[in-house]
Amino acid sequence: MSIIDNLNHIKSTLPEHVTLVAVSKTKPVSDLMEAYNAGQRIFGENKIQEMAEKHEEMPKDIEWHMIGHVQRNKVKYMAEFVDLIHGVDSFKLLNEINKQAEKYGRTINCLFQIKIAEEDSKFGMSASDASTLLQSEEFLNLKNIHIVGLMGMATFTDDLKQVEKEFQFLKNTFTELRAFHSELKTISMGMSGDYQLAIKNGSTMVRVGSSIFGTRNYNN
Repeated sequence: MSIIDNLNHIKSTLPEHVTLVAVSKTKPVSDLMEAYNAGQRIFGENKIQEMAEKHEEMPKDIEWHMIGHVQRNKVKYMAEFVDLIHGVDSFKLLNEINKQAEKYGRTINCLFQIKIAEEDSKFGMSASDASTLLQSEEFLNLKNIHIVGLMGMATFTDDLKQVEKEFQFLKNTFTELRAFHSELKTISMGMSGDYQLAIKNGSTMVRVGSSIFGTRNYNN
């Protein structure tokens, strides 16, 4: 199956309200351009430097999503062009994004990353941290960021009951937070192996990589 076939197959399984982020980390620009030529316009990367290089080379109507863990000192390299930052897990990071966005006269859309997995290796804030932050005065003073939703990464396990429980937790957190922050619209959850389960549990944005581009190459 080619990248185009894979992409068309996945799109055919998505309801209209679900956005597909093609996760293109470690993949060459030629692969991304195959997806682009098939109509894909939203790409997700997990390394800022790699995303910036691809942004330079590729058409400018692409929406770039930063889906990996973000180091504060690297925000400046993407502030000029990034469309959505998925992994915001602290006020300090939010503050830095706001500062860099202001330099370019931009407002950057962000998702709060909520820790839904039981694994220690996953980043994210607790639901109560997110609630406190959204209602804080410091948050209200940030004029160059826009919190538009939540993101979560489920435990890497074959136990789909556990994964579903974690997805439901994120959906419930979204509903609770939306009660006082009505701008929340996006729930980013679900990847190649579990995106259909995620959609069933309320996801509006799925991050799919290997099912489009094949397995990742970490050697280059």
